[in-house]
Amino acid sequence: MSDNAPQPVIILTRPQMGENIGAAARAMLNFGLTEMRLVDPRDGWPNPRAVAMASGAAAQVLDRARVFPTLAEAMEGVTYALATTARGRELTKPVFTPATATTQAREEIAAGGRVAFIFGPERAGLENDDIARANAILTVPVNPEFPSLNLGQAVLLLGYEWAQGRLPAQPMPTGRRPAGEVAADRIEIEKLADHYEAKLDEAGYFFPPEKAPPMKLNLRNLWSRMALTRADVQVLHGLLRQLTRR
Repeated sequence: MSDNAPQPVIILTRPQMGENIGAAARAMLNFGLTEMRLVDPRDGWPNPRAVAMASGAAAQVLDRARVFPTLAEAMEGVTYALATTARGRELTKPVFTPATATTQAREEIAAGGRVAFIFGPERAGLENDDIARANAILTVPVNPEFPSLNLGQAVLLLGYEWAQGRLPAQPMPTGRRPAGEVAADRIEIEKLADHYEAKLDEAGYFFPPEKAPPMKLNLRNLWSRMALTRADVQVLHGLLRQLTRR
């Protein structure tokens, strides 16, 4: 997930609950984002409730978070900022979705800029004074009759879009999967096919003799087409042993 380009900055403006700050930190680290800035958090900082909610993200995100008294000061070093809001369309600004916003962010960063995504307080979101300080608006396409998102959810959506192309190819790397969920290799499939062929041969399945070779070939081809895990292979071995037990 790491690359040499600077990360976007996640700015939480006047967050009200430590739990939501922690949830945002957790969502950030899920997608490799670690730079959080806090603007005037209601309950002060540091906040033990944020740490508890952040779980393993506390050390990499919360411990490094910087606190600022105003949004203007929190945008130190930022050259392009997007305000996350369902409101503020009366202000003349470009409006992006998470997908188009992250594309814009990558272009800004590639050009040498520094990007920030600004999130507002949980109860009412960003005020127009906050939005006015951003270059553009980021709006999540949701049910227009209920556009409110939890702070952690909003950061999660943005983080997911940012991580596209940086995410692992598999949902969970093979080395971290339970052994039974790992795909069976070709030797394991070959031994399974041998086991079934031998038992079916004993049972007289391959009859008449002149049809035995194509029957065996078709059966072997059937096994090779299946997407079997190691656990699947063990189950199929066990079923056959039980069925042929005398």
